[in-house]
Amino acid sequence: MNSPSPTLLRPPPAEPPASGPAVHRPDPRKADFEANKLRKRLRRLTGEAIGAYDLIAPHDRVMVCLSGGKDSYGLLDILLTLKGRAPFPFEIIAMNLDQKQPGFPADVLPRFLESRGVPFRIVEQDTYSVVKRVIPEGGTMCSLCSRLRRGVIYRTATEIGATRIALGHHRDDVLATFFLNLFFGGKLKTMPPKLVSDDGRHIVIRPLVHVRERDLARYAELNAFPIIPCNLCGSQEHLQRRQVGAMLREWEKKYPGRIESIFGALGNVVPSHLMDRALFDFGAVRTTGSAVADGDIAFDVDPVLERASDLAAAGATVGIDTILVKRASDD
Repeated sequence: MNSPSPTLLRPPPAEPPASGPAVHRPDPRKADFEANKLRKRLRRLTGEAIGAYDLIAPHDRVMVCLSGGKDSYGLLDILLTLKGRAPFPFEIIAMNLDQKQPGFPADVLPRFLESRGVPFRIVEQDTYSVVKRVIPEGGTMCSLCSRLRRGVIYRTATEIGATRIALGHHRDDVLATFFLNLFFGGKLKTMPPKLVSDDGRHIVIRPLVHVRERDLARYAELNAFPIIPCNLCGSQEHLQRRQVGAMLREWEKKYPGRIESIFGALGNVVPSHLMDRALFDFGAVRTTGSAVADGDIAFDVDPVLERASDLAAAGATVGIDTILVKRASDD
């Protein structure tokens, strides 16, 4: 009997592996590029605000109010970077109020600040019990809580000799406050970049007024800040502020450029075209006999608004500055 051919004794060739869907692997170089771009943008916007509104002067002692949330972490981190590059010296001292909320991780902020080499002051005051005692169950606690915090902040600023109190409010906070005052307060008013405190003894600054909240959220993720949620009221948020925030997000999604235009308008006020007699002396209005730049155009359509409306209808995202420049060139 003939022996089997060696060829027949070989195992059959292995089946090629089944081809499944290609796995998408993000390019780490692109992620690093985007992260670096975000860092540069936040530092640039914060530096521009500091310069435009004279927020920090040489030899200032800036007390950064650190809550443990993304905004105040971002503020502290950006100011520390700018401090190392500033053309003049200034100090940064972090301050946190331990309100004695049950379960508050009191070791997180000191450990973080020590790791960064940041001088700090932790103030312990049981405002939690006061708020819970005074506000009925289910009531909004934010107003009383903020008033109590403000008093502690002012006192601490005096004790440490701070010349500036820095808060982490951002562009979204500024816009939401503007609309809350417009809709419910009957005022054209918002959070300013710089103002004297209501006790007249301190300068309060908001270096992040040009920064978007979503960018701060991304910045916090990139830096892995140890976020501490506010559990005083279960992260309770004022209902109307939440609704205004949703309105602004919807506008930003549906009408690109609208939010930028509104924000720009806060720094481009024409008192003679409003109705506040304290800002403009209507009794002193007289004819001049010559052209007036902001004079009334009666029944004519404002060409700036007309051009902006046409661009919006066409889906353009050109800002108001571009419209003004184009109008000047047309003239």
